[in-house]
Amino acid sequence: MLQTVFLTMLTLALVKSQVTEETITYTQCTDGYEWDPVRQQCKDIDECDIVPDACKGGMKCVNHYGGYLCLPKTAQIIVNNEQPQQETPAAEASSGAATGTIAARSMATSGVIPGGGFIASATAVAGPEVQTGRNNFVIRRNPADPQRIPSNPSHRIQCAAGYEQSEHNVCQDIDECTSGTHNCRLDQVCINLRGSFTCHCLPGYQKRGEQCVDIDECSVPPYCHQGCVNTPGSFYCQCNPGFQLAANNYTCVDINECDASNQCAQQCYNILGSFICQCNQGYELSSDRLNCEDIDECRTSSYLCQYQCVNEPGKFSCMCPQGYQVVRSRTCQDINECETTNECREDEMCWNYHGGFRCYPQNPCQDPYVLTSENRCVCPVSNTMCRDVPQSIVYKYMNIRSDRSVPSDIFQIQATTIYANTINTFRIKSGNENGEFYLRQTSPVSAMLVLVKSLTGPREHIVDLEMLTVSSIGTFRTSSVLRLTIIVGPFSF
Repeated sequence: MLQTVFLTMLTLALVKSQVTEETITYTQCTDGYEWDPVRQQCKDIDECDIVPDACKGGMKCVNHYGGYLCLPKTAQIIVNNEQPQQETPAAEASSGAATGTIAARSMATSGVIPGGGFIASATAVAGPEVQTGRNNFVIRRNPADPQRIPSNPSHRIQCAAGYEQSEHNVCQDIDECTSGTHNCRLDQVCINLRGSFTCHCLPGYQKRGEQCVDIDECSVPPYCHQGCVNTPGSFYCQCNPGFQLAANNYTCVDINECDASNQCAQQCYNILGSFICQCNQGYELSSDRLNCEDIDECRTSSYLCQYQCVNEPGKFSCMCPQGYQVVRSRTCQDINECETTNECREDEMCWNYHGGFRCYPQNPCQDPYVLTSENRCVCPVSNTMCRDVPQSIVYKYMNIRSDRSVPSDIFQIQATTIYANTINTFRIKSGNENGEFYLRQTSPVSAMLVLVKSLTGPREHIVDLEMLTVSSIGTFRTSSVLRLTIIVGPFSF
C-alpha cells in the first residue's frame, strides 16, 4: 500500500515538471511556482523549506518542480534518462529485492529532481539495495549511508537535455549563454535557465516573432511633458521654444528670458514660454518688438501745447511766445510787465495787455483841457475855446485777445452826472471807419460797445464814444467824450 502511494506522488510530481519546462512569459505563475523579478521568469517554490512539518510520520520532505515528495528518511531518488527501456541484469534484479525498495513507473525524460547528488542512472548504482523499473527510475534505500553519492569517475551517468555530468558524477545545468551554445541573435540577450536558456531583446526593444523591433515610447504617453523623439532602443524628451528640460529629463519648465538673455532695450516681462518688451513713457516699440523709439508727441497732436510743442527724447515740452509764461506745463499765461520790469518813464503810466505792455502819459490832457482827476480832462467854461468842443474827455484803456469771437460786448459807457429833464443819446464819434464796432444804447444813461468784426493783433484802436445831453425844453445842450484805447494782443490767449 505504501508503495502505491509513493508511486502516485512521484508520477504526479514529475508530470508537473514537464509543464513547467516551457518558457513562461507572464508574471502570473502556476501553483508551486513564483515570479523571479531578477531573471524575469517563474521559479520553483521550495515547499520543504516554507511549509512547516510538510511530511508526517517521520517521513523526509524532498522538493520537486511544482511540488514535493514525502519519502522514508533512508530513501534516495535516482533518475535514469536513457530513452530505450533496459532490463536489469538477473543478478542485480535478484539481489535488488531488499526490504524497503520501491520502483516507479513511466517518468518524464526531462524530469530532473533538484538538490544535486540525487540524480544518477541505474547502471551507476551498485549494491544489493537497488531496484529499477521499466523507465529506469530507481529509488534506493541504503541505511548504512543515506547521502552517499557515487564518486567513481569511470562510471558515466546519463543527464537530461541541458545538463551535463560534473566531476562529482552529478548532473549540473549547462550555461548555454556562457558556453556559446545558444542560438540568440546578435540583437538579443541570452538568459540562462535551469536546463535551458531564453533569448530576450535589448532594453527598448520588444520581441515580434523571432525579430526584436524598437519600442516607440513616444506612442505610449505620458513619457514626455511636451515633445518626444523616439530613437532606436530609446527616446528623449524635448521642450517647446521658451521652455527647457528639468533635471528629470521629461518635465519642461519655463525659461525666464528676462534673466537669462534680456534682449529688451528698456523693460522686459517674462510670460509662460516667452517674454514681452515694453518701453518707458514717451517711447514705443519698434518693428522688431525689442528696441524702443522716441514718440514725437508734437506730431501726434496739435493740442498738446497752447502755443508751441517741442519734442524731446522720451518726452515733450511746451513753449510760449515773448510776454507769456508756461503754466501747468502746457498753458501760456500773460506776463504782467507793469508789475515786474517795464521801461516807462516817471511821467508815464504802464498799461499791460496780452503779450506786452504800453506806456501812456499820466496827464493825457491837451490844451485847452485841464486835468481834474485821474484820466479826466475838462475844458473850462470860461475859456472861449471850449464852446464848440466836448465839455470833458475821459481816457480809458482796455485790451482784448486776437481773433475774439463776434458779436461780443466789450465795453459799457454810462453817464456819471444825471440832469433833470434831459435826454441822453450815444454815438461813436470817431475810430470806427471800418465798421468793427457798434454802440447799442441799453438805458437812458448807458450804452454798450459791441465788437462786430474780429480783430487780429498786435493792433491798437482808439475809439471816441460820445454822450450828448439835451434839455427837454431845448435850453441846454452839452456833450462828453470817452476816449477808449483798445489794444489787441498778438495771440488768441
